[in-house]
Amino acid sequence: MLLRQLVNQKQRHLAFRDRRAYLFAHAADFVPNEENNFVGTLKISGYVRGQTMNVNSLLHIIGHGDFQMKQIDAPMDPFPLNPRVIKSQKDPGMAVEIGVMDAVADMEEDPKVLMKADPNRQESLQTEVIPDPMEGEQTWPTEEELSEANDFLKERSKVVKKVPKGTSSYQAEWILDEDSENDGEGDEYDDIEHEDFMEEDSQDESSEEEEEEECETMTIGESVRDDLYDEKVDKEAEEKMLEKYKQERLEEMFPDEVDTPRDMAARIRFQKYRGLKSFRTSPWDPKENLPQDYARIFQFQNFINTRKRIFKEIKEKEVEGAEVGWYVTLHVSEVPVSVVEYFKRGAPLIGFSLLPHEQKMSVLNMVVSRHPGNTEPVKAKEELIFHCGFRRFRASPLFSQHTAADKHKFQRFLTADMALVVTVYAPITFPPASVLLFKQNSNGMHSLIATGHLLSVDPDRMVIKRVVLSGHPFKIFTKMAVVRYMFFSREDVLWFKPVELRTKWGRRGHIKEPLGTHGHMKCSFDGKLKSQDTVLMNLYKRVFPKWTYDPYIPEPVLWVKSEISAVPEVDMQ
Repeated sequence: MLLRQLVNQKQRHLAFRDRRAYLFAHAADFVPNEENNFVGTLKISGYVRGQTMNVNSLLHIIGHGDFQMKQIDAPMDPFPLNPRVIKSQKDPGMAVEIGVMDAVADMEEDPKVLMKADPNRQESLQTEVIPDPMEGEQTWPTEEELSEANDFLKERSKVVKKVPKGTSSYQAEWILDEDSENDGEGDEYDDIEHEDFMEEDSQDESSEEEEEEECETMTIGESVRDDLYDEKVDKEAEEKMLEKYKQERLEEMFPDEVDTPRDMAARIRFQKYRGLKSFRTSPWDPKENLPQDYARIFQFQNFINTRKRIFKEIKEKEVEGAEVGWYVTLHVSEVPVSVVEYFKRGAPLIGFSLLPHEQKMSVLNMVVSRHPGNTEPVKAKEELIFHCGFRRFRASPLFSQHTAADKHKFQRFLTADMALVVTVYAPITFPPASVLLFKQNSNGMHSLIATGHLLSVDPDRMVIKRVVLSGHPFKIFTKMAVVRYMFFSREDVLWFKPVELRTKWGRRGHIKEPLGTHGHMKCSFDGKLKSQDTVLMNLYKRVFPKWTYDPYIPEPVLWVKSEISAVPEVDMQ
């Protein structure tokens, strides 16, 4: 029944595999270098699949990295479709044995060299750009530029006031504006003490002491079975998982809300954030304040046109090399000896020929959906194992919303109710390509957490992190209100004064002025607030993934039965 099912099964053609040459290793041999025994030439023998194998292209060995090829040989096929058979007149049964012996003798002879690498046409192994530290340096400004800057500052510092005729500039400095109000109005808010809260706390403490006096402690014996169960439980892992569940629950109830720190000024804690009039329409330059890692990656001027041109060359241009179906031996240079040891342990060894630019690092964006069989919380920037097309690597991704806008909101957790975009530093891969996300457990097993596909290779895709500061209305007037607990110093209120405010019930407003020195502020809104409403301030900053790319994952993946059965459309090879 199993054989019948395999015969009747229709094989799905994967686009990323049909456009590249690949080889499943039937045999492997290692020749160490004279200088270093741990690095040498790896000889991989197998049948060419997909496309024609060119010796000048790079070879990616899954789980071990990218390498260059020296030459391609054509040894004797160990499993020919039409073997040579010498018939014997005396004993016809000896025909097969003679044919096998001839094949073995032919294999011992020197194989035919099909193609040798050309250094001028061979692809380079350069994966990153070497950044120039002096490229961003700026020359010292001239005296003319300094004088122009001073004049500009003087013009901006001038304030226009209404003064009586004949008033000198010195007298005008002492005249106050009509709109300005006395600072003494906020003094009453500085001396407010929370007496009610102190009384409630004292009552709670007294009630707790009474309960402790009434209760008695008793020792209850535990069974041996419970002791054995507790020995297998990792307390530290349990505490970490509990904390993750709490954070995920808080994120669902109060999205992006954070507490304003008391031990640090808010203008310092959120100095990298900015306010936006509209998250959808406000401009944001994608080349602004890029990290140092962006100097190491490659970016296409037009990725879509480059992809179309390369795929068109694959269809129309004839490539010299080993044809599909040939049994060949690839001479791969500068390969560590751990690859052969990995193959000798019985693990499969698969090599993929790379398309142009696929060895270079860039920013990959993938659309994934949470797998229903895994319910553990997955936080952003947590190390995961990626299976993107033919590549397998570790990375710490960012999660963001999958929208058609130019800015995409950062998500702190991988949610199960919608598809998200995963952003990582990784080598360039031309879509389409399937994506599987795994998480390594404490016991070494890999559990499937998400599936999806490769979206684009675009470093300019902006992932914007939002932070929401919350305050509570203290005194409410017609369209004015005194708000507290959003900030705790007068300087912070003045710093964030230009940022627009909103409430959970749909009101919009702005800060008029600070009151006192403890962070109380007078705010105006487009309507009267409710006493149970909450005042919010949205702050934004752009975030980038961490450079944690690691292509060396030689350990085999341990599949879970329920996970495989839930994704039959994904090619598990």
